Amino acid sequence: MTELVGRPMEILLVEDNPMDARLTLESLAESRIQHRLTIVHDGAEAMHFLRQQTWFARAPRPDLILLDLNLPRKDGRQLLAEIRQNKDLCQIPVVILTGSDSEDDQLYGQESPVEGCLHKPVEREKFVALVRRLKEYWHADVILPASS
Repeated sequence: MTELVGRPMEILLVEDNPMDARLTLESLAESRIQHRLTIVHDGAEAMHFLRQQTWFARAPRPDLILLDLNLPRKDGRQLLAEIRQNKDLCQIPVVILTGSDSEDDQLYGQESPVEGCLHKPVEREKFVALVRRLKEYWHADVILPASS
């Protein structure tokens, strides 16, 4: 008898605020979704990660990107545009997490080519529900014998 066992979901969090990163980490832990979370602090560092450059040469390809819009060095809008224009990265689901009350930012989140947009502070139930929905598209890729 075999059971389907998948690898943990690889999640890249692009967030410069330590408290917001901590809340995301706690929400994912409470969700009981098997995952590995990598946190980078700005858009430039995120592109190094996604392109496996510099110290990220062995970085895993993320199954999901959680993206803050207001970032230092390269903001979330620029990063999202680069991701969507790159044939190797454009299929990765992206969820915008923004704390901005700006009408422009709210409109951007609604009109962007993303799989979701949540306003910070994010309600844990909404966040977990969105990640679970996205996980349905992401499938287990390893079959192991069931334990006896």
